[in-house]
Amino acid sequence: MKIKTKLTIAIGILFFFIALLSALAIRQVHLLSDDTKNILQANYISLDYTRNMHKLLDDAVMNAEDIAEFEKLLEKQNANITEIGEQELTQNLTGHFNKLKQQPGNAQFISNIRKDLNDIMKLNMDAILRKSNTAGNTADNSILWISVTSAFCFIMGFTLLVNLPGYIANPIKNLTESIKQIAAKNYSQRLYFKGHDEFASLARSFNTMAEKLQEYSDSNLARLMMEKKRIETLINNLLDPVIGLDEHNKILFINEQALKISGLKKEDTIGMQAEQVAVTNDLIRSLLQKMTLDDKDTSLKIYADNKESHFEKQLVPISITPTGEEMKKQIGAFIILRNVTAYKELDFAKTNFIATVSHEFKTPIASMKMSLQLLGNKQTGSLNEEQQNLVESIKEDTDRLLRTTGELLNISQVETGNAKLKIEPCNIGPVIAEAIEINHKLAEQKAIQLLYKNNIEMPLVLADKEKATWIVSNLISNAIRYSYDNTAIDVTTSATDNTIKISVKDNGIGIDPKYLPRIFDKYFRVPGTEKEGTGLGLAISKEFIEAMGGTIEVKSELGEGSEFIISLPQAHT
Repeated sequence: MKIKTKLTIAIGILFFFIALLSALAIRQVHLLSDDTKNILQANYISLDYTRNMHKLLDDAVMNAEDIAEFEKLLEKQNANITEIGEQELTQNLTGHFNKLKQQPGNAQFISNIRKDLNDIMKLNMDAILRKSNTAGNTADNSILWISVTSAFCFIMGFTLLVNLPGYIANPIKNLTESIKQIAAKNYSQRLYFKGHDEFASLARSFNTMAEKLQEYSDSNLARLMMEKKRIETLINNLLDPVIGLDEHNKILFINEQALKISGLKKEDTIGMQAEQVAVTNDLIRSLLQKMTLDDKDTSLKIYADNKESHFEKQLVPISITPTGEEMKKQIGAFIILRNVTAYKELDFAKTNFIATVSHEFKTPIASMKMSLQLLGNKQTGSLNEEQQNLVESIKEDTDRLLRTTGELLNISQVETGNAKLKIEPCNIGPVIAEAIEINHKLAEQKAIQLLYKNNIEMPLVLADKEKATWIVSNLISNAIRYSYDNTAIDVTTSATDNTIKISVKDNGIGIDPKYLPRIFDKYFRVPGTEKEGTGLGLAISKEFIEAMGGTIEVKSELGEGSEFIISLPQAHT
């Protein structure tokens, strides 16, 4: 809590109790006033009425004018009954007065009336005495409550008077003493203030300053130099090339492996700006360009060891948290180049092997498929039901094997760079129509509708028509495999200024969002999927689409189906 807030609260509490004391005093005075008014307005008026009626009875004989006046006073008394029992006494007075009116000179009736008047007066006098005592009690209570509240306000004010100056002055005194200790080179001096106010923040800043001064004072140049040599030896013995930069791209260190592949000399690089070295060195220039453009492609091809070598770049930023601070500060970075030539050579051999094997498999598989077609022809002989089932099963396995072989050949061509694309302006409508026709029978088996409306003539796109048809067909077949029976798959197209978008949306099981980033990886299949496939179709589709200058993306939620969107560039005429 800030000091200003604490002061505001303290003074606010004091003002609150002052206001409370004022309100209590006003209330008690008001209660005392009500008690006094009650005596005057109720009992005193009744005494006045009875006294005036006594005066009228003092005459020897009441004339008609006295009787009328008495009757008026009696009516007023009936309207001013305030005490218990006063009603009955007033009724007795009224009855005796009515008899007196009939016999004005009857002494007995006059005596009875006097008695009634005396009873009423006595009753009101007793009430006045009782209410006077009540008013006295109210006054005593008022004195008590006002005294207690005043004492509490006095204690609060005295507490603030005693503590508030010390609350502000003591931290300043401690800070002054600590500054004197720092001036005397006692850097171990620390301030400790509890809370989260300005004094606590000041203490943290002071302690940070003292820690930094102590670190500077305790530093040992010889020890630092030994640590520096140890680190340099460690870096030089690394098998991977390493280059260290500070926050301004000045080269701090470069090991022997990095000097070897770059052709640089140590004395020409250490302490130099990387931009200056890059002017005459292709490797440093390439690394800086990738850093500046935030290039995600980490692969590098370098001619080293009398052969073409492959490296993967890893940029490791160096961040520290300065003493006493909470935010991290970047003080430089170092670049590691991992030699992955052996892995690249193995991957190339694997790709060639797959391409060779797939090519060799394709001819006998095609021959098997032709033989199955001949077996299905009645001219070669009739098959019984069991033989037909076997032939159909072999045919399905042959189709699946042929499809897998084709995917392996495609991915091999892409990886080796031998994929030949014939990119030319083409109409996207026939491409989609052909892809739908290819999957028509597969959709009928699950009673799935393939919906495609091509009411608007779309602009031409730049694409390889054969590959585009294969990609759309692959997306539709995937949608069929992962859709529920008796559902529909929507194929739509839309045009923007520079691209044509093709969307294939199903209502199937969907894809868990955590697997979406890997859905286009080679050989990746969503865990738990029981559908057949090699995990290559989407990877091949992505490679072909990007080779044609387009993009492919996916949107999916579990239980809500999936939507694959292809974007291809328009053919501008």
